[in-house]
Amino acid sequence: MNTLSPRDRALVALGAALAANCIPCIEHHLPLARTAGLDDDELAEALLLADRIRQVPARKVLEAAHAFMSLPTAEHGNCPLDEPTLPAMTAPPAGKCC
Repeated sequence: MNTLSPRDRALVALGAALAANCIPCIEHHLPLARTAGLDDDELAEALLLADRIRQVPARKVLEAAHAFMSLPTAEHGNCPLDEPTLPAMTAPPAGKCC
């Protein structure tokens, strides 16, 4: 992975952090992106593009949820998150990248 420039690596990291909806990752990677030479205009453009891309699957999930609501109850599947055996989900500590 050493073929990417520090700027490119910073842009990929920011896109992934935004896609993951991870505030600690954004807080971690934004200063690194500035250190890599990206200015505020470039960062704003990158974040806007990443947000546009991440909204596509979010919109598709919402559309699927609306379609799912119209199904008879008998056709609804079981949600794995309803299982009591799942471990508790916790957020990473503030300021840390996931």
